[in-house]
Amino acid sequence: MERKVLSSPRGPEAKGPYSAAVAYGNMVFVSGQGPIDPATGEVVGETVEEQLRRALENVRLILEDVGSSLDHVLKVTLYLKNMDDFSQANAVYREFFREGNYPARTTVQARLPLDIMVEVDAVACIPEG
Repeated sequence: MERKVLSSPRGPEAKGPYSAAVAYGNMVFVSGQGPIDPATGEVVGETVEEQLRRALENVRLILEDVGSSLDHVLKVTLYLKNMDDFSQANAVYREFFREGNYPARTTVQARLPLDIMVEVDAVACIPEG
C-alpha cells in the first residue's frame, strides 16, 4: 500500500507543517480542523456550537473532496477548550452523525491553537468503487 497526501480545494488551508489529509490504502486520516472559514482563513463563531459546526463542515468538505463522507467516518477525536461545553458539543455532533452510525469517539479538554474553542480530527475509509 502507498501513503498519499490528499488535498481539498474547498477545505481550509493548513496553518502549519501538516497535510489536510493523508490516505493509506482506503483509510483517510483528516488532520485537526478548527472553525476556520476556508474562504477567508479566519476563525469564525462566538460559541462552541458555531465553532463546532464550522469545524465539522471542514471535515465534511475534506472527506468529500477525497472520495469519502461523514457516513464513512470510523473514529473522531473532539478537542474542547472547556469540558463544560460537552453537552452543547454533543447536540451539534448529532447534526452531523446519524444515530446508529455514530463513529467511535474520544473527547478531551485541551488548550487549542488560535484560542479556538474546538478542534476535530477524523479517521474514515474511502469506499471502494
